[in-house]
Amino acid sequence: MHSRLTEILAEKCKEVDRLKKGGVPGNRDNVMPPIRDFKGAISRSDRINLIAEIKFASPSAGIIHDKEDPITIAQMYEEVGAAAISLLTDKRFFRGDLSHLPRLKRAISLPILRKDFIVDESQVRESFQWEADAILLIAHILSRQKLKTFLGMCQGLGMVALAEVHDQGDLDKALDCGADIVGINNRDLDTFKVDLATTLRLAPLVPAGHIIVSESGINNGGDVRVLKEAGVQAILVGTTLMKSEDIGKKAGELIQAGGI
Repeated sequence: MHSRLTEILAEKCKEVDRLKKGGVPGNRDNVMPPIRDFKGAISRSDRINLIAEIKFASPSAGIIHDKEDPITIAQMYEEVGAAAISLLTDKRFFRGDLSHLPRLKRAISLPILRKDFIVDESQVRESFQWEADAILLIAHILSRQKLKTFLGMCQGLGMVALAEVHDQGDLDKALDCGADIVGINNRDLDTFKVDLATTLRLAPLVPAGHIIVSESGINNGGDVRVLKEAGVQAILVGTTLMKSEDIGKKAGELIQAGGI
C-alpha cells in the first residue's frame, strides 16, 4: 500500500473517532430530497454514461483547480449531459467538503456519489444523513466482512454503492459480497501508477448484469471509445475535467465520444 494511502487511512480513523464522539446526525427528515436513482442514471445502454467529478486537489496531482463554488461546476456538468456527479468530500487531502452535498442536491437534479475513504459504519450512516445517493467503497482497503456489511447497509438505507476494484482479488471480493456496480480503478493504490489497460483486463471478468465503471486515466475521446468497445457502461472522470480550461466543454467532448 502506498505510503500516502496509509497516511490517508490513518487520518480517516481519526475522523471516525471524532464522528462517533460527536454523534451521527439524526434521522433524515421529510424536507430532504428523496434518494435519486444513481444506478439507473449510469446504466443507460445507448452510451457511456459520464460520472463527472468535483475535485479540487489530490495527493498525486496536488492542486487541480482553484477553489470556486462547486454548484457552478455541477450545473455545468448537468447542462452538458453528465449522468451523475461525484463529489470528493475529504478535506485534508482533496480539499473537499461534505457540507457541499446538500447544497448540490438543491441546485441540480442529478444523483450524487459521495467519494471518500469509507472505513466505518458511521460514515455510511453519515453519508445518508448528508443526502448522498451513492457512496464509494474501496475493496482494497476493506475486509470482506466490512465490504459486505457496508453494501448491506446501503441497500437498507436506499443508497447504492460503487465497489471499487483494481485487480482480480479485489474483483472477486466485491462480487462475492454482492456488489452489482463495479468501479475498475486504473490507478494502482500501491504505486499510484495509472494504466487504462486495467479496465481492459478486468472488464471481461465481470459477470453479465453488472454495471462496469472505469475510473482514472481517462483523458480524451479516444480513451472513451476504447472503453466503450470493452463493454464499459460508465466512466468516472475528475482530474481531466477539473484541470481543463473549459470544464463544461471538456465534459461535453467525453460525453459525445461515448454516444452512439
